[in-house]
Amino acid sequence: MDLHLSNISQIIQLAIAPVFLLSGVGTQLMVLTNRLARIIDRSRALETLIQENGAEQLSDNEKIELDELYQRMHLINRSITLSSSCALLICLVIASLFIGDALDKKLDNLIAIFFVGGIVALIGSFIYFLREIFVATKNIERQREYGSKYLPKRPQE
Repeated sequence: MDLHLSNISQIIQLAIAPVFLLSGVGTQLMVLTNRLARIIDRSRALETLIQENGAEQLSDNEKIELDELYQRMHLINRSITLSSSCALLICLVIASLFIGDALDKKLDNLIAIFFVGGIVALIGSFIYFLREIFVATKNIERQREYGSKYLPKRPQE
């Protein structure tokens, strides 16, 4: 177990790309958690209306919106879970690079599995994020179409 400075510098060079990927995943997690916070705020506002006025006082549009908010929350939670899994797997890639060098073990296959698993998790996260965006866009289009007290009405042609 003789660690040489040249080996460590090579490992650090190899670890730079996964570190940049990890930075991007961290940014994505920040975006996802901000979207989740906004969804939670809006659903709480609608739930407060239900508690104050009763569910029968909500318009059909607001009831549909509440269902869509729950659906969006579910999609964002899955995206966050997959992004977090990606970050964990990329951290394991970086740790495996150093452990393999320190113990003079060939962990190439394990590192490849962690990396591919991380990329697959990232792809899944983006798919759920895209689905959430589609649901949010559909919600805005529906509100414009049928009217909402929060959005300007679509001009009549």
